[in-house]
Amino acid sequence: MTDTAPARPARTPPAPVRLTWVQPEDLVGHELRQAAEDGREAGGIAARWYAAGGHPAPAAAGASAAPRPELRALAEELLDELAALPAPLATVEPTALDAIVAACPDWPAPAPGAAGDPGLRDRLHAAWLGRAAGCLLGKPVEKLPLDAIRALARAAGNWPLDDWFTARGVPPALLAAHPWNRRSAATSLAETIDGMPEDDDLNYPLLALLLLRRHGRSFTTADVARLWLGELPAGRAFTAERIAYRNLLDGVEPPLTAGRRNPFREWIGAQIRADVHGWTHPGDPAAAAAQAHRDAVLSHTGNGVYGAMFAAATVAAAAGGTTGVHGALAAGLSVVPPRSRLAEAVRYGIATARAVPDLDTVVDRLHARYGGYHWVHAVPNAALLAAALTHADGDFTRSICAAVSGGWDTDSNGATAGSVAGLLAGRPDRLPDRWTSPLKNRLATSVPSFDGIGFDALADLTHLEAVRP
Repeated sequence: MTDTAPARPARTPPAPVRLTWVQPEDLVGHELRQAAEDGREAGGIAARWYAAGGHPAPAAAGASAAPRPELRALAEELLDELAALPAPLATVEPTALDAIVAACPDWPAPAPGAAGDPGLRDRLHAAWLGRAAGCLLGKPVEKLPLDAIRALARAAGNWPLDDWFTARGVPPALLAAHPWNRRSAATSLAETIDGMPEDDDLNYPLLALLLLRRHGRSFTTADVARLWLGELPAGRAFTAERIAYRNLLDGVEPPLTAGRRNPFREWIGAQIRADVHGWTHPGDPAAAAAQAHRDAVLSHTGNGVYGAMFAAATVAAAAGGTTGVHGALAAGLSVVPPRSRLAEAVRYGIATARAVPDLDTVVDRLHARYGGYHWVHAVPNAALLAAALTHADGDFTRSICAAVSGGWDTDSNGATAGSVAGLLAGRPDRLPDRWTSPLKNRLATSVPSFDGIGFDALADLTHLEAVRP
């Protein structure tokens, strides 16, 4: 009798690694949408892509449902062809700072600022807390459509939105139909919050603070690039930032990193990096906007850069302590080319919020006008942020709740609204306890040396940079 070795079970082939936001075959659909938005005629390229079996941009994600690596070579070719198409809006939506300044008739004059104001440190503390609370409020509903956000909040008796989202009292069928953001539900619902969890809306302000501590206000875009490579885990970068990171690793020099095969260059990523530039230039929107520009152009162009400059200037004006929310928004708008899409969106958001008392109606009008953009694009989110802050008229709770209840990039809009409203509140004790106590003065992050830091300590560090000569 001959011994027979047992048959080995067939091996399941390993799943392919799909790194979202950077694989060329996943980028063509996004770039075709970007081309349609900025007026480039890409019909012939689109026809070639779809004839080869390519897919349009997914509605919410960075990658298509099924991998198509066989399309990679064609995708790379088409991405380069798309980049070479004439851009009709380039003259009214420049990226270079000198061209932006020249396009802005109301560019603010340099100001001495308010760094010596004894109340600045408290305003910065409130701003850090406000940014965290607004971000945390928006985390569980990030990526959800507007009707889902409203349904979940109504089912919990929390509409108009006035408190943290919760699953308590929400029918299981509704939760199954509209699941919370899977990465955030465990740390951002009323019943699960235990300090401030990690989020890119807080990671980037930490990196900006680290940038200023190392290089001061004279930092360059290359300094930002080196900081990312040394201190930002690649997996913590998304959309345009991940593309720029990949371009750096490919040897592309900034600011070319922003444009090379980067269909996300006008999304909201640069805006979420802007607050520190405003916080450290209190009362000087022009300087804050110029500093935010140097940061933004590593990964963004056009409206993506304007989102950062708008946020930085708005925050700087609020940090000065001498203007209200409407003056701060006017300062923000003054650094954006007035014929750009982002400037039009901000003006529309402000005007609609002033004219329409009901917030839901304001939001519905914004979605009807800008719903064709991706939910992370800078243009619709700037309109919503401006409308939310205008409608809330400086009130902290109304500011963050209006920004989050409007949908789109809920955590990012909540964060910026919370920063501005925190500055306007002036002190941490003027923020409602239900928003600040759950934060437990503790921030989780993967940015080295900051994990577990308190917001009071961050206020101290930010104040040091604000008063640095």
